[in-house]
This record gives sequence, C-alpha cells and structure tokens, in this order.
Amino acid sequence: LFFIDKTLCIQMLSVQPDTKPKGCAGCNRKIKDRYLLKALDKYWHEDCLKCACCDCRLGEVGSTLYTKANLILCRRDYLRLFGVTGNCAACSKLIPAFEMVMRAKENVYHLDCFACQLCNQRFCVGDKFFLKNNMILCQTDYEEGLMKEGYAPQVR
Repeated sequence: LFFIDKTLCIQMLSVQPDTKPKGCAGCNRKIKDRYLLKALDKYWHEDCLKCACCDCRLGEVGSTLYTKANLILCRRDYLRLFGVTGNCAACSKLIPAFEMVMRAKENVYHLDCFACQLCNQRFCVGDKFFLKNNMILCQTDYEEGLMKEGYAPQVR
C-alpha cells in the first residue's frame, strides 16, 4: 500500500566521560547527558530528536525515523502525510496508509474485514483461507463450494 522514501536508523550511544561533549543538532547546546542519539549523521539530546508533527520522542518509539520535505517524522505521521492509501477489497472503504492490512494476491483488506465472506469466520494465525472468484473463504465453505460444483478436494 505504501512506499517509504527515506528510513533512517537511530542509535543510542553512551557518552564517554573522557570525550569532548558533542553539540546537539536540535538545540545547538552541548550534550552532557549520560546518553545521546545519533541520527542523520548528527548527535541529539534524547529530548531534541522529535517528530515534527506529534512531538513524540523518536528514540522512545523505535529505532527508525523517516524524512521527507525537510521533516523528521515518526512512522505513523510519515505514512499519514505521505503514504499511499487504498480501498479494502471486502468493504470498499478507504484504508489509511498507516493502518496494518492483510493481503491476498492483489487484494488488500482491513484486518477486521479479513474474514470468510460467506460465514464471517475470522482467521487466526496459521488458518487456511482460500481466494475463489475474488472472495475470501474459510476451508469449510471452500470445500462445500467444490462439492456443489461436482468435485471434492483431495484430503491428505
């Protein structure tokens, strides 16, 4: 559903007591804390490396940050602003770019919509599902459909 332009790693480093304090790229002051962050080939106070939209501390929300249009962003805001959205193959409603999805071939689904389209059974990790005539089916409904068509699936 989306393509990320620029993903960068955030490293948390211990400040060595015998080294000259580094300057923070966010506030331009010396970093005298016990830890500092390194991102975008610059050094940051933990409080200074924040998402330009929601102000979350990027060192706390993960080890990645996203940049585009001179903005430093968390994953959620990056996808909200620049991600490509699509429509759910089951309900046809818009899927926001930051939302987790399920895929079956070229179809994309909201997590809540990824269920058998005949009996509404939700799938769990490891469950088999079948895609027939662009419909998601549980194993029971798929096999019943095959029986009605005149041929039974091979059971192994």
